[in-house]
Amino acid sequence: MSKKVSPPPGGHSRPPLERMQRLHDLLTNERPVNCQQLAGEFEVSYKTIQRDLDFMRDRLNLPIEYDATRYSFRYTEPVEAFPLLQVSEGEILALFVAQKVLAQYRGTPFEKTLASAFQKLTGALKEEVSFDLGEWGADYSFRVTGASAADLETFRLLAKAIVQRQEVEFSYRALRDAAPGTRSVHPYHLANVDNAWYLLAHDPQKGMVRTYALARIRAPKLTGRSFDRPRGFSAAHELKSGFGVFGGTGKHAVRIRFDAFAARLIRERDWHPSQKIVERKGGEIELLMTLGALEEIERWILSWGDHAKVLGPKVLTEAIRKRIRAMGGIY
Repeated sequence: MSKKVSPPPGGHSRPPLERMQRLHDLLTNERPVNCQQLAGEFEVSYKTIQRDLDFMRDRLNLPIEYDATRYSFRYTEPVEAFPLLQVSEGEILALFVAQKVLAQYRGTPFEKTLASAFQKLTGALKEEVSFDLGEWGADYSFRVTGASAADLETFRLLAKAIVQRQEVEFSYRALRDAAPGTRSVHPYHLANVDNAWYLLAHDPQKGMVRTYALARIRAPKLTGRSFDRPRGFSAAHELKSGFGVFGGTGKHAVRIRFDAFAARLIRERDWHPSQKIVERKGGEIELLMTLGALEEIERWILSWGDHAKVLGPKVLTEAIRKRIRAMGGIY
């Protein structure tokens, strides 16, 4: 695909990349490179064009030299592509798949921003791709159930607060709360887990890092107070103890037995960093994990129905038994 370069609006000079691309085109086609003439064309100084050429030669390692017989610059050897954007077939495929991934956010507040970012990346590809994408469009698809309902403005404010180390205040109602309450926290990190966004933030009143679902945050605002994030903070460490996004301070040795049918599915995915799989007779397996909290693993176990049985710890076994009794009462 090829792109046309639009003239600069309002008489402003064009960006350096555009100038260097123009210089590259002239040099590739063995056209005269007159610094004075190009300075007028781009509305910059003669020295600016000279600096562009120096940058291309010294930083981009392009074979540029001045030809005194022609009063112009030239390439001393063939140059196949402008080095700022050399991409391989694999990289193009990765971009293509990334574009497909955007489809999962169609209709959400993130669609416009993500599409704009992707357009900026792919829009920088000048000239044409040297191979045919063929039927790749029909070869890859993504389907997401239960995408996050987080508000884009909330995301932007929290992202800004994280970068600027600004305290944030918002209304929040946890799942077990009867009514929403006000939280004043120090935001550390935004994480996307299972297609939902969460904020990891330090709660000064509780003296600990807590997790907040963006979809439940209401009326966020900056308080004007700044904070220092601890150097030792690690989002990966905070998330490691939980089965999903909510961690804990416990150390529960979880053991679950799966029948031969479910075992085949369990083997196909990584469920937790601490997981170990022990093979049993008849194709059954035991899945072992060490977790800081049990609430999310409880819901996951129930989703497997009679294909899974909890072997430990006892507190989890009792929680599952209690939940099944309650479900039996409903039906």
